[in-house]
Amino acid sequence: MRDREGREESGARPELVTEGVPVWLRGVVEREPADPTGTNPVLNRTAMKQVVSAAMRPRQASVLVLFGGAPEADPAAPGGLPADADVLLTQRAATLRQHRGQVAFPGGGVEPGDHGPIDTALREAWEETGLDPAGVDPLAVLPKIFVPPSRFDVTPVLAYWRTPGEVRVVSETEAARVARVRIADLIDPANRFVVRHPLGYMSPAFEADGMLVWGFTAGVLAGLLAVSGWEREWDPHDVRDLQAALAAVGMTL
Repeated sequence: MRDREGREESGARPELVTEGVPVWLRGVVEREPADPTGTNPVLNRTAMKQVVSAAMRPRQASVLVLFGGAPEADPAAPGGLPADADVLLTQRAATLRQHRGQVAFPGGGVEPGDHGPIDTALREAWEETGLDPAGVDPLAVLPKIFVPPSRFDVTPVLAYWRTPGEVRVVSETEAARVARVRIADLIDPANRFVVRHPLGYMSPAFEADGMLVWGFTAGVLAGLLAVSGWEREWDPHDVRDLQAALAAVGMTL
């Protein structure tokens, strides 16, 4: 049972689930994200490389990379990916000071009382989307990735939505949208490309469900798809201007 903050009332540290992992998810659970095309600098961003003084020490955060879909693999699909497989994403409110309007995984900063990165990710997902953590199986804790604009050192927590339930925008000051985005749309080569930020840096990108996914979130997704067994061949040389790509789906930088 969980309290109003989504934690186990016993205060126990949430643990990884190691048995009963869907076969189609084993690729992303057992392998670290990879960048075979050399187009994903997100995976290489670490605090040690970016921070040079104690005054700039990063803040700790976690995000929930939550996959849903039938537990049974589809033998006719690459990697066994079931037709209903999806991932939970949010679109941040346009009024936020940092990363406004961007598509993101549910997540946020560590708070006192959190019992490790899994607990942080589940608590934040509950606060942002109303997700019931009791239906979620945490499967893996991925290496931290440093996000320079916010100076967060972010731990992605990979999980399976064993018992899906209703999710929604809990607070319009935090999120404009909560969506379950189909993996089939993300791996469609027509929806994949690279974007170049006005400052010059590049990021993997996905156009799906009327949104542009780029930056940290797209980097994590691209890294996972590369080891998933589900990925379809796409053109990593298709580089587009970020502002133009956002405008194409009615979003702004």
